[in-house]
Amino acid sequence: MLKIWGRANSLNVQKVLWCCDELGVPYERTDLGGAFGGNREPAYLRMNPNAVVPTVEDEGLILWESNSIVRYLAAKHGMGTLCPRDWGARADVERWMDWQLSTVHGGMTTIFMNLVRTPPEKRDLKAVEAARQSMCEIWSRLDRTLAGRSFVGGATLTMGDIPVGCFVYRWFNLPIERNDLPHLKAWYDRLTERPAYRKHVMITMS
Repeated sequence: MLKIWGRANSLNVQKVLWCCDELGVPYERTDLGGAFGGNREPAYLRMNPNAVVPTVEDEGLILWESNSIVRYLAAKHGMGTLCPRDWGARADVERWMDWQLSTVHGGMTTIFMNLVRTPPEKRDLKAVEAARQSMCEIWSRLDRTLAGRSFVGGATLTMGDIPVGCFVYRWFNLPIERNDLPHLKAWYDRLTERPAYRKHVMITMS
């Protein structure tokens, strides 16, 4: 059985849990990192030298980096569904996964860390506002793509939706002003209809 190390309130762990439930992959999860600690223990560092979560073990294979884990699980258990068989379609959804890392992550993390994990008196509200303005423009790029698609890769959910979909939950639920992005909002609403998304992503942010 797939083993997962990582706390459930970690966005990167949520990607893997959501993916597993979409695929019907059974797993055992161990709380680790954050308030649970353990990520600096020698045994964990032997698996993941970065000391972050998640880490998974599948039939002796150790993997870390959440997007790589999602790719692996989708290819192994969801070829033709979460992982498109067509090389071009696969590249299309994978670039949105990479876009999450290269473009979405920074601004969204600035907003989240300040408004959720930083005491009010220590928050850098100028940084939050700059990140908010930047993210309004960044999310508008996906909004334009979604004008002609139900999901980031087309008509059905793929692995491309998972990393970005975890962040879009935060976008629509953090206490900030947002611009009107109707296609992004419609996509988010479609995600909220999925039981696995509600179970693993739509939880109290902490």
